[in-house]
Amino acid sequence: MTPHGWPEAAEMAGVGLALTVALPALVLGTRSRTRWARLWQRLCPPTGAALAGFVLLHAAVTAGACVLIPAPAVRCALHGVLLAGGLLFWLPVFGPGRKLSEPGRCLYLFVGAPLLDIPMVAAIALGHHHGGLAMIVGMLPMGLTAAVLTWRWITAEERTQRSLEAAL
Repeated sequence: MTPHGWPEAAEMAGVGLALTVALPALVLGTRSRTRWARLWQRLCPPTGAALAGFVLLHAAVTAGACVLIPAPAVRCALHGVLLAGGLLFWLPVFGPGRKLSEPGRCLYLFVGAPLLDIPMVAAIALGHHHGGLAMIVGMLPMGLTAAVLTWRWITAEERTQRSLEAAL
């Protein structure tokens, strides 16, 4: 049985939401706990490697799932690997001692979001319409996160500028 249709859509939407909501929440919720913070700092890859690695991993898992139509246990394992890669993707953005500046975090997410949609467009072209669209929709919170981080950065810069002008 192939995982087309609504079951595939539910699966892909769930994976997309896990990647863009649950994983950042996990990192944010645990980064102030000493044991977790040490683990996140040790696991945090270089920024370029995190972005490129996750984009390539996402493309490989998506292509593998759409072309090979693996058994449910294999799909589950692929999603587990994808979630582990997603965790490494979010560490430069929200991890303790993060390596990205405010503009860097915005750029990282604004570059990453459309790159992660490309494999889903390919999935749609391969006939996985429901799953591809569901994953794209499930990953929309990444763009929202980028917009919120950008807004926070801009307002902080404006406050700093007003403070400097008021001091003069």
